[in-house]
Amino acid sequence: MKNRNRTMTILVAAIAAAVLLASCSSSDLDDGIYFAQEDGFNPNNGWKYMVTLEVEDGEIVSADWNGANVNAGVDKKTASKTGRYPMVENGGAQSDWHVQAEAAEAYLLETQDPTDIEYTDDEGHTDAISGVSIHVVEFFTLAEKALAAGPAGRGPFEDGAFRAEEADFAGNGWKYTADFTVVNGYVVAANWNGLNVEGGDDKKTVSRNGGYPMVENGGAQSDWHVQAELTEAYFLENQGAVPNYIDDDGHTDAISGVSIHVVEFYDLAEDALVRR
Repeated sequence: MKNRNRTMTILVAAIAAAVLLASCSSSDLDDGIYFAQEDGFNPNNGWKYMVTLEVEDGEIVSADWNGANVNAGVDKKTASKTGRYPMVENGGAQSDWHVQAEAAEAYLLETQDPTDIEYTDDEGHTDAISGVSIHVVEFFTLAEKALAAGPAGRGPFEDGAFRAEEADFAGNGWKYTADFTVVNGYVVAANWNGLNVEGGDDKKTVSRNGGYPMVENGGAQSDWHVQAELTEAYFLENQGAVPNYIDDDGHTDAISGVSIHVVEFYDLAEDALVRR
């Protein structure tokens, strides 16, 4: 009888210790919204990933794995759901990207640990999640990064894809456009471009192909598309904070490597994201 009582005491103590351990491990996470994104866009496919996590009572209760394209526009989940990223139809995948992303999210909610995943190759594929053939290392790496950084909250902007363009063409035949992607309230992609009154390629394409030779003909430090991309990167880093202009034409010395006037881009950003 004494041995039985002693066994019961040990069992109760073990259960209590396990409950205490679980409670301590979950309480390591502060409640709130966690967010992380990749530093830049993949040069091979134009996408970058981001992860949003919500923690309540120390536990991850929701996870969102998404992506944004260098050209801005709709996010990757929306593109997949609306048939604009046809992995099944064009690539022969077992399911589209958003379906596989949701399976990876469910796995994290079950394990509560972004490091509790084994990869089968250097590209970050896994056979631990049924129905998932895409590489998932980006999701779990970003989830780990987000949790390590602490709650970030939601950004100030409305989620979605937004666009603005100037009403009229300028005297040089161009008018500017700006596209933005917002996820968890943060602008995660921005694309400053231009349309020509005579049609044809957009301004970035013309610049890349040598048809807008600012360096060769005008002595600029870099061509228009390069400076536009530097302006976009500055915008994303500062989440739309307008730089100081040094003249009435809208030039700024706040963006390294940019000598073109940028006021048109920031005016369009306000139209697209604030004054809608």
